Amino acid sequence: MIIDAYNTTQDVRGRSDFLTGVKPGQPPPPHVPFNPRRILDRMDAAGVDMAMVCSLAQRIENDFIIGLVKQHPDRLFGFGQVMPQADDAIAEIERIAAAGLSGLKLHPSLHGYHVADHGLLDPVFEACARVGLPILINALDDAFCAPLAIEEIARNHPGVPTIIAHMGAVWNVPEAIIVAERQPHIFLETSATLVSDVRRAYGRLGPTKILMGSEWPGSDFDLERMKIAKAIPNDHDRALVEGGNMAKILKLAA
Repeated sequence: MIIDAYNTTQDVRGRSDFLTGVKPGQPPPPHVPFNPRRILDRMDAAGVDMAMVCSLAQRIENDFIIGLVKQHPDRLFGFGQVMPQADDAIAEIERIAAAGLSGLKLHPSLHGYHVADHGLLDPVFEACARVGLPILINALDDAFCAPLAIEEIARNHPGVPTIIAHMGAVWNVPEAIIVAERQPHIFLETSATLVSDVRRAYGRLGPTKILMGSEWPGSDFDLERMKIAKAIPNDHDRALVEGGNMAKILKLAA
């Protein structure tokens, strides 16, 4: 089973010039509901069986993700989001887990906190441990959530599988590899990384700590599968990276 670990879908783009694609000062285009065929067709073209979906951190849309997964439970699984500073953060984690989402995504830089803030994050990890959700942390060369800071918060919560998105690319990949090597429950996700990054991680860690992710629509499933194939030529090991490891985290049959 080919399982992609990280992708984004957005129902409402709001007023952002960057997300709407319009010139500054122009009104945003009228809202058009997200069509799931956009992602499903690309998955089909690349031979991807299942894909994680979450909303962009600029706008948290947990109910949209819940609905999307309910429409296509055999193809899509969802990670919700919270702002840990919010008074209802723990209740929202419990709600999205009960609604069928499979994990939690955190984006410290966009939501204004440092990932090593124990007062904020320990309760989040404890809640995820209670309801059985893994956590993915956006860590794209980000001072708010460098891999060593992720290790600081995650090491006391070994029951919560923790995914470093983008492997800390660009400059923090070596640090992410060290952290994944030291912590059995920390994994590295491959979107936005170089072939050489994946090769380095594979050479140091083997195949069991790496998760293939495309971050569609920023990239695409076929491109990510090609990258993984170049970095990991062994069929058995590549099968773990392309789905077996994520299936184990999600407790699915790969």
